[in-house]
Amino acid sequence: MPAATSRKMPILIGVLASVAAVVAGITLFQRGPDAAFLPEMAAAAVVMPDGRAVYVQRHEVTIAEWNRCAADGACALTLRARPDQEAARTPATGLNYVDVQQYVGWISKKSRHNFRLPTAEEWQAMAAPVLKEAPDPLFTDPSLTWASSYLTEGLTPRALKPQGSFLTSPEGVVDLDGSVWEWTMECYDGTANAAELDRCPAFFVGGEHVAAMSYLIRDPARGGCAVGTPPAHLGMRLVSDKPV
Repeated sequence: MPAATSRKMPILIGVLASVAAVVAGITLFQRGPDAAFLPEMAAAAVVMPDGRAVYVQRHEVTIAEWNRCAADGACALTLRARPDQEAARTPATGLNYVDVQQYVGWISKKSRHNFRLPTAEEWQAMAAPVLKEAPDPLFTDPSLTWASSYLTEGLTPRALKPQGSFLTSPEGVVDLDGSVWEWTMECYDGTANAAELDRCPAFFVGGEHVAAMSYLIRDPARGGCAVGTPPAHLGMRLVSDKPV
């Protein structure tokens, strides 16, 4: 082989490899989302006060759905259903904010569709039709928020129940009024100016009243509630900015 041709071979191989990578990327993009990993979404989008449409997972992520992530090595925590529970219909609970971010990253990659947690505002908007109207607080002093929560919280059952045990919103979102409190991406740091998400010590969770949890807490009964009374169970629900 001539020396000039020999010198050009590595360059040619590099060009061909780059072209192959681009073609593979285009092919992957054209394939669209992977239906095998797409969660069931509510029948209709939830329309925000500003007119934005948010597409919401119909049910909370279940134990069976969660354990697919664990089996794939992307979620550090493996969950077990009690003997009287069905993993495919029981919400995944005992999750902290780090856990849920692992799942969000995994499901977005596997499904080839971008999912995220809702903001606190989005969660309140999607839950408003099924949540009981909050009573006027007994204490208006911010330092006594905890007292208002304890004395005005509702009677939502605290036992973990299978999906479909509670109300369904007009859009088709189920169990927002249930005993599982859902993580949002809204930071709470006790100040007027919220910290950056990667430095946030606590996040709001969606439930029957306002509450914020330390990002590492999995069991709210053991403490870590920054605002409000401790939730019964900590779980998650996905949302997306685009239809699935």
